[in-house]
Amino acid sequence: MISASDRKQGVMLIEEAKRKGARQRKAYQESGISERTFQLWKDGSTPLEDQRPAVKRPAPKNKLSEQETKEILTVVNRPEFQSLPSSQIVPILADKGVI
Repeated sequence: MISASDRKQGVMLIEEAKRKGARQRKAYQESGISERTFQLWKDGSTPLEDQRPAVKRPAPKNKLSEQETKEILTVVNRPEFQSLPSSQIVPILADKGVI
C-alpha cells in the first residue's frame, strides 16, 4: 500500500516531469504506476488515505465463546495431551466419545 504522502509526492513528481518535457507514459513507467492510477490520485476520486481500517466488519459466526475456549485449554493442558498436536488430540477424544 502506498502512503498518502508518497501518493502526493508521486503526483507532484510526475507533473514536474511532464512540465519539463518528459513523456507521460515514460513518467508513469518510471514511477511504477498506471496512467489510470495517476488519474485517480490526481482527481481525488480515490481517497489518498487507506480506508480499509474504517470499514466495519461483522463478527465471525463461528467464534468460540469464552467458556468453550476455557474448556479446550483445560483439556489440551492435561498431562496426557501436553506434548501432542491437535491432529492427535481430536481423534483420541473422539475415540473416548468426548466429542
